[in-house]
Amino acid sequence: MNFIELLLLAAIWGASFLFLRIAAPEFGPIALIALRVGIAALVLLPVLRTAAARSEFRSKAWPLFVVGISNSAIPFGLFAYSTLYVNAGLDSILNATTPIWTALIAAAWFQSALGRQQICGLLSGLAGVVVLVWDTLGAGVSGVPLAIAAALLAAGFYGFAVNYSKRHLAGVKPLVVAFGSQFFASIVLLPPALLYWPQHAIAPSIWACVAALGVICTGFAYILYFRLIERVGAAYAASVTFLIPVFGLAWGAVFLNEKITPAMLAGCAITLLGTALASGKFNGFWLGKRKST
Repeated sequence: MNFIELLLLAAIWGASFLFLRIAAPEFGPIALIALRVGIAALVLLPVLRTAAARSEFRSKAWPLFVVGISNSAIPFGLFAYSTLYVNAGLDSILNATTPIWTALIAAAWFQSALGRQQICGLLSGLAGVVVLVWDTLGAGVSGVPLAIAAALLAAGFYGFAVNYSKRHLAGVKPLVVAFGSQFFASIVLLPPALLYWPQHAIAPSIWACVAALGVICTGFAYILYFRLIERVGAAYAASVTFLIPVFGLAWGAVFLNEKITPAMLAGCAITLLGTALASGKFNGFWLGKRKST
């Protein structure tokens, strides 16, 4: 049952890149992400039904604000921008570099020592990204280099948010963090979203993608993710990182006719190997699996 839920979560988060690819050209990145986090905050609002949860929310307002910016508002927006120029499958693989950035930022910013395995992982991950984007960059399409840089920067913000949360939100109920981050992200994004709100009519199918992004890919996905953490541990739940690109590539190929090239598959494999080494997720996955039996 736990593995089925892990697959479901990977399928949902993989689909988020599909929905971004479809909806971003219509709404623009800022308005789209403002809707995504606003809807997710409403879905997660029942988290504050207890006095204890409301107290945690108030006492940790500033760290939640920082996480809302660094883990939602900025990276969601960067990925939405990226999908204007590169396909959903490629973005889903670049997203999988998050644990590599997490380890690098922990070493550079938070003075956490890197072991040999992590250093090998960082180098492997870098090599994987080079293989992954080489053909895409070589095509010379305008906007693509900046889009790839935006996706990698988004993963870097995720890496910062992981390290920041460990130090400033330890002990806070995970769903309070989930709600708080979406709430503050929506507050920050509301003014620019109103400024850049689309002036043309939006088709119902595009609105359906927006609803799916907010309700399923963000609100419900957070609930599923933290339930997995509670039942089988963080290491097992975080192994979803390795499965998201599989679904990101598949959804893009099935629904958008995106091509899956040998270079993409090779880059994906090398990047995920680097991710596993940098984060120690190989060991964590099996430990979590044994725990669930």
